[in-house]
Amino acid sequence: MSDELSLRERKKAQTRRDLIYTAIELVSAKGYDNVTVAEIAEAAQVSKMTVFNYFGSKDDLLMAAPERHVDDPTEAVRDRASGQTPVDAVREYFLAALLEQDPATGLSDNDTVRKLQRIASEVPSLRMRWASYVAEAQRRLAEYLATEDECDDLTADLVAAQIEGVRMALIRANIVRMVGGETAAEVYPEAKARAERAFALLETGLGDVLRR
Repeated sequence: MSDELSLRERKKAQTRRDLIYTAIELVSAKGYDNVTVAEIAEAAQVSKMTVFNYFGSKDDLLMAAPERHVDDPTEAVRDRASGQTPVDAVREYFLAALLEQDPATGLSDNDTVRKLQRIASEVPSLRMRWASYVAEAQRRLAEYLATEDECDDLTADLVAAQIEGVRMALIRANIVRMVGGETAAEVYPEAKARAERAFALLETGLGDVLRR
């Protein structure tokens, strides 16, 4: 029974991946407004109902991959080593992800990822969806931080907002350069330097930055 269930789950996961890939390829080729869910279903050789069994809308389908990373900062902070601060934990996670060209950092040479970056940069509803993921990531991180000893709600909210602000600024900068046609290898050195500087500023504070 467990093997049968595992096979069923693997097939469902593969169908989900196929639908996401098909949607991105079609929208990249034809334009967001020129692709319907029915066309995606036909290209993926499934029924329209099957698509809606997995995704509530075309936007849900296109943004399914970015949505998976909403918990990344919370998991990095929750799993941090003894003596490590939340800023240290997210910096360590982000730099490691950059090195691996994890799409969650905006740095990837994967053709499908790059197509999605361009689509999401151009389509207003997808930009709004991405912004909602940022807000949700911040909310979840703040919610977790508030459970730690000696962390009140205000501190949790401020720490989460600062960490997510830095992370999103770095991701956006990487995406802009990738959409502009640069390779991950070309972007990586500056992306790494920017991340190190950004988290250092976050760690030491902005009190003396731009003082007149």
